[in-house]
Amino acid sequence: MPSIEGAQVRKLVIACDAGMGSSVLMANQLKKRLRDNGVTIEHSPIDAIPADADLVLTHTKLADRTRAHAGDRPVVAFTDFIGDPAVDGVVAAIHGGTTIDG
Repeated sequence: MPSIEGAQVRKLVIACDAGMGSSVLMANQLKKRLRDNGVTIEHSPIDAIPADADLVLTHTKLADRTRAHAGDRPVVAFTDFIGDPAVDGVVAAIHGGTTIDG
């Protein structure tokens, strides 16, 4: 399972294919929460994850498919687009410089 130190995350991508705008909403919230950490937040279709992404977030239902496209980058799966403990853990790890397992 790939991992990364929170302090090393420079680009976080939310991979989604639902087309409902939920990933855009999450990206905007994460931009606010991580604005002081120098992390770029983007949303992307699963099959077009940018090569320079350090960490990928995706919905649990899309996790296996996302991992197949993410290569050796950690993928963190979440259930809820707002208030999910996995996403809160990623934010805390980036703020604190601790390890994020994907």
